[in-house]
Amino acid sequence: MIIFDDVSVTYADSTRPVLSHVNLQIPEGELVLVVGRTGSGKSTLLRCVNGLVPHFTGGTLSGRVTVAGRDTRTHPPRELADVVGIVPQDPMSGFVTDIVEDELAYGMESLGLPSDLMRRRVEETLDLLGLAHLRNRSLMSLSGGERQRVAIGAVLTTHPSVLVLDEPTSALDPGAAEEVLAALQRLVHDLGVTVLLAEHRLERVVQYADRVIVVPGDGMPILVGTPDHIMIDAPVAPPVVELGRLAGWSPLPLSVRDARRAAGPLRERLAPLVDDAARRSRSTMHVIAGTPALSLSDVSVRHGQVHALRGINVAVDKGEIVAVMGRNGAGKSTLLGTLVGLHTPGSGSASVGGSAPSSLKGRSLIRRVGLVPQEPTHLLVADSVGEECRATDHDCNLTPGTTRTALDRLAPGVSDDMHPRDLSEGQRLALALAVVLAADPPVLLLDEPTRGLDYVAKKQLVSTLRSLAAEGRCVLLATHDVELVAEVATRVLVLADGEIVADGPVTDVVMGSPMFAPQISKVLSPQPWLTVAEVAAALEPAS
Repeated sequence: MIIFDDVSVTYADSTRPVLSHVNLQIPEGELVLVVGRTGSGKSTLLRCVNGLVPHFTGGTLSGRVTVAGRDTRTHPPRELADVVGIVPQDPMSGFVTDIVEDELAYGMESLGLPSDLMRRRVEETLDLLGLAHLRNRSLMSLSGGERQRVAIGAVLTTHPSVLVLDEPTSALDPGAAEEVLAALQRLVHDLGVTVLLAEHRLERVVQYADRVIVVPGDGMPILVGTPDHIMIDAPVAPPVVELGRLAGWSPLPLSVRDARRAAGPLRERLAPLVDDAARRSRSTMHVIAGTPALSLSDVSVRHGQVHALRGINVAVDKGEIVAVMGRNGAGKSTLLGTLVGLHTPGSGSASVGGSAPSSLKGRSLIRRVGLVPQEPTHLLVADSVGEECRATDHDCNLTPGTTRTALDRLAPGVSDDMHPRDLSEGQRLALALAVVLAADPPVLLLDEPTRGLDYVAKKQLVSTLRSLAAEGRCVLLATHDVELVAEVATRVLVLADGEIVADGPVTDVVMGSPMFAPQISKVLSPQPWLTVAEVAAALEPAS
């Protein structure tokens, strides 16, 4: 179905190829997972399949890529559209209509399919991805996760033979991600669709893959193999694999089910160590009780006819790292937006450092609270990293070099001359964080901060958030990343339909939740372990 024959890709501004001498054959009906660090070339590999490389991205492609017998060098994307469907990282970049149902139908209209067939496929896709209640909604009114599902649905309606997805579950809550992955499995197993999937959250996907392609970056040769073979020496791995390495299990588990079957002896070793682990966990918290850093009192917010928040009551102290969780559309982003004055409560009141966010403007606001949105580039307006840092220093009345120093602490080595949109996802997040932190706000809000981040960048983010909390800052982050919550949060709020349905210590809230429990919790339940690091620290004195 897909053949790479000695393929190399070099972009005009680069001295070395991003892909070098790739030889690869992917047969019909396989689900292939593409992994690698941010910026390693995963997206380039995917774009070769539908001809975006080199027809629209530029650069030089040598070798040959054929899809269903068509050479992508002589067949541009429009001539491959009936065979290859592609879902980009940013779903909004691919939308061409305004309404959900229209977007699902657009691709079929472009291919000239009969209206009765179009109607049937739209209905099937609405049911398959749980979108029926959104069919008449404006795309602009949807949450990030809802847009992601619409983007996937818009491609599925055309029934492509090859489906290419770049980070398809990054903006989805765990339940929605499972639904999407289950739908992809049905396409592979029942209809013989070939699926190429790039994903950083390996814990969600690796167990479903037939093969894994590792793209190391810097033009190094790719690695191809079955998941159990690749995970033996992979530099990044999901938590169950890391737990298997720690415990010495063979074969390594790829799913929670496999790990639970092997975990009996490990649970026995850990049982007497549970109390000591709990004491260590509490000692790492830096909560400074007293006047709350932020609070919402009986807050309700409406977006037109949608009741986004209903009677929210919450207070967060300095030094806390609080995760806000819930399904897509539950009100997480609205809650964060209310705390920076983007939304004015219809009833109730919000407070940041004793002041209503809606009453604060300009420097008064950014010195109280900073928000890093789902798309960090929304904060970045200059044409280079250096200009962005200098503009922030000027706007915040800071000593020249302050923002650049903050960036160097978060992501060393980023060139002043680079355009923000040319940075990796992790570097863009670091630059947005530096811009926000330059004003030294005591409250930091982050909306889906790990979207698009590889494991290395996520570890750096965890370290940064812990340091900020240790300095006494309050951190509130809206996220679907249950593994991030397990690593860094001291408390969890769960929203559903705009209401708080759970609020408590991270262990208490996520342990009993099949939706929000991290992998290690599911494997070692009922013991209260959340991460591999906790298990390793507990076992170290006993070894």
